[in-house]
Amino acid sequence: MILYMKRMVINMSINNQAEKNCFICEKHKGNIIVPGGAIYEDDLIYVGHVHWEKEETYLGYIMIDIKRHVPGLAELNEDEAKAFGLITSRVSKALKESEGAEHIYTFISGNGVPHLHMHIIPRYPNTPKEFWSPTEVANWTGAPYGDAEEIKKLCERIRKYMVNEYAYNK
Repeated sequence: MILYMKRMVINMSINNQAEKNCFICEKHKGNIIVPGGAIYEDDLIYVGHVHWEKEETYLGYIMIDIKRHVPGLAELNEDEAKAFGLITSRVSKALKESEGAEHIYTFISGNGVPHLHMHIIPRYPNTPKEFWSPTEVANWTGAPYGDAEEIKKLCERIRKYMVNEYAYNK
């Protein structure tokens, strides 16, 4: 029992340290500004647009984060799992309906940041077939890129769609 409690204390200490150095946790605390702000946020979930600091960003590239610092799907509690699945579906539908995406790529990697987050990447009409993958879709010359202002406008459209479709208040 004592050994078990020592492991719990060590694990809590490691987790607290990881949270202090976590990009996603810092974003949730408001220490990192995201263009367009939160598309949706509640006690369990944060949804926002990706933004690359030094260049324009592929428009519609959304991240869905679990608020609690957990590394993967296996660590979710039931409420988080339900919320994560539901918001993934709703954001995907919003990208199709409000932005005209013809396909939505979703994936979780976990290699770069050990805090559960889902990449949501739209594929737009006229994307050449050789770019039909989540890692290639943004690489063709006609791919829609935008700056912080264009990201903000896109986030407003998605937010408006979700408010109208799902009665979200954010």
